[in-house]
Amino acid sequence: MLPGNGLISLTPQGLYCRAADVWIDPWRPVPRALITHGHADHARPGCGSYWAIGASAGILRRRLGQAIDLHNVDYGDVLTIRDARVSFHSAGHVLGSAQIRLEAGGESWLISGDYKRDPDPSCAPFEPVCADVLITEATFGLPIYRWQPGAEVAAQIRDWWLGCPQRPSVLFCYAFGKAQRILAELHALGLEQEVLLHGAVAALIEPYRQQGIAMPPTRPLSELPRDQGLGGRLVLAPPAAQASPWMKRLRGSQTAFASGWMAVRGARRRRGCERGFVLSDHADWPALVQTARQSGARQVYVTHGQSDVLARYLREVEGIAAEPLQGGGLEERGDPDGAGADEQVPEATGHAGAWLDGSPPETRTGDSESGGEPREALS
Repeated sequence: MLPGNGLISLTPQGLYCRAADVWIDPWRPVPRALITHGHADHARPGCGSYWAIGASAGILRRRLGQAIDLHNVDYGDVLTIRDARVSFHSAGHVLGSAQIRLEAGGESWLISGDYKRDPDPSCAPFEPVCADVLITEATFGLPIYRWQPGAEVAAQIRDWWLGCPQRPSVLFCYAFGKAQRILAELHALGLEQEVLLHGAVAALIEPYRQQGIAMPPTRPLSELPRDQGLGGRLVLAPPAAQASPWMKRLRGSQTAFASGWMAVRGARRRRGCERGFVLSDHADWPALVQTARQSGARQVYVTHGQSDVLARYLREVEGIAAEPLQGGGLEERGDPDGAGADEQVPEATGHAGAWLDGSPPETRTGDSESGGEPREALS
C-alpha cells in the first residue's frame, strides 16, 4: 500500500494527489483528472476537467464527448496546479500517451501509465524520467516476454499478407494504438497498397493522420460493393469482430492476431487464428527493469499484470525497494493487449526462480502452455 503521508494516495476513485487536488487516470468520475492516454481503461467519462497531451485530443473527444473540458498539454511543459508542479513526458505507448510526474513538498513521483521503449512510427518515443518514487505497470512482467523490433514483425505481416494473393488476409488487432502502429510500420516498409478496415478501426484513423502519422491509404470495408472480390486484400479488424456476423463477408480468409500475448502458444491456440504475430504496445521484461533502474527511484510500486514477479526481481536482483500496488480500481483495469475476460495471466510459478541469479531465461514461444491473457479493455 502507499504511505499515508506520501504525495500520491490510493482512493476508491484511483490515484490521488492532494497537493494538486487531482486524480491520475481515475477509475470513477472526479472533478479533475490527469490522463496518461486515451484507452478506455485509463480515460473514463464523466470527469469535470481533463488534462492530457494535445495529440490525444482527437481520440479523447471522440471517446468521451466533443464537449469535455479538456486542457491540452505539450510534452515537457511544467504546470503549476495548486501546490504541485506537474509535467507530462512521452510514454511511447500510443498517440499522445504520457508518463505524469508530480512534485511537491520536496518529493517527486512518476506515474508511468502504459508505456513501451521500442521504436514506433505512430507515436512519440519513450522519454526516461527520474523521480523519487515510481509507479510502473507490469502487464508483461515475466522474463519470457522480450519483443522483436516492430519493423521486423511488420515485415512478417507483409510477407504473410502478400504471400496469399488468392485469399483475403484478416489481421485482428486493437482498434486504438495497435492498428495504427501496424499501418505506420507497413508504410515505413514502403507498402502503398490500400488496406481495408473494420468500422471500429476506421473511426480512429483520422486523429492519427491529423497528427501527421504516415500510413498507407485505408478504406472501410463497408464502402466496397458486396460483390467485389477480396482476394489479396489486407483487412484490419478488432478482436471482437472475429466471432461476429461481420466475418461472413470474409469467409475463406486467412486470419492472424497481433498481440504481445501471441508469445504464449496457449493464447494463440485459444484465439483460433492461423497465425500469431508478437507485437505489443507495452514494455517487455527488459524494458520494465531498465525503466525502474533508470528512474533512480528509491521506491517502486508495481501495478497490473505480473506485479509480484517484477517487484520481487527489483528487490532481490536490482536492490530497489519495490512492492505490488493494488486497490482503487487498479486491478480492475482492462488491457488493450488482452484477449478475453475468462482468460488469466500466465502463472509466475516456474519462472521466478530462473532469474533470481540475475540470468533470466531465453524467450521461447510457448514457454507456458497454461498461459492466457488478462481482461480485455473496451478499446
